[in-house]
Amino acid sequence: MKKDKALVVFSGGQDSTTCLFWALDRFEEVEAVTFDYNQRHRLEIECAEAIAKEAGVRHHVLNMSLLNQLAPSALTRSDVEVQSGEEGGLPNTFVPGRNLIFLSFAGILAKQIGAKHIITGVCETDFSGYPDCRDMFVKSLNVTLNLSMDDTFAIHTPLMWIDKAETWELADQLGKLDYIREKTLTCYNGVIGDGCGECPSCKLRQAGLDTYLSRKQGGGR
Repeated sequence: MKKDKALVVFSGGQDSTTCLFWALDRFEEVEAVTFDYNQRHRLEIECAEAIAKEAGVRHHVLNMSLLNQLAPSALTRSDVEVQSGEEGGLPNTFVPGRNLIFLSFAGILAKQIGAKHIITGVCETDFSGYPDCRDMFVKSLNVTLNLSMDDTFAIHTPLMWIDKAETWELADQLGKLDYIREKTLTCYNGVIGDGCGECPSCKLRQAGLDTYLSRKQGGGR
């Protein structure tokens, strides 16, 4: 893979930034793509742009505003309060079709720039029940992309089977734990770094960090 080119689906959050540095460690050439779908916080795109620039990565920003019109949720409407799913239901942060559209357009862009590898930070372990973060979905779409363009792409999901503590461990192994902690935006309320501490995303992120640091200090899991 060191001789190959990769495209990272990149939001500027903890998971996708970990994936960006994972890709930089493995591929000769890496580019990143961010999707502008009029998401809750414009700061997300600005974070992604800043991180890509610091990493020396060519960065594409694609206009996906139609998704905002089609799929109202707490991530596409600033006046909608973030709520967790009740009784096994999906949280209102789920944007129907988002990863389907993002990975499809990532495949089209990969074709244009000559990248055979697409990296995304989806995870089935800490996925909040989102159906488009499941391994089965990614594998199915990978086949569909290859058939649709008569080409051979490989979608990589380095976080698929690890939890947030293990994601922080991976960031630490890449030498980027502090950078990711300070520079990324995961917070639903738009606070960079450790975030607001109150939204579901911040609680999940902080719990993972606390667990990893506790394991590290204890010398094991």
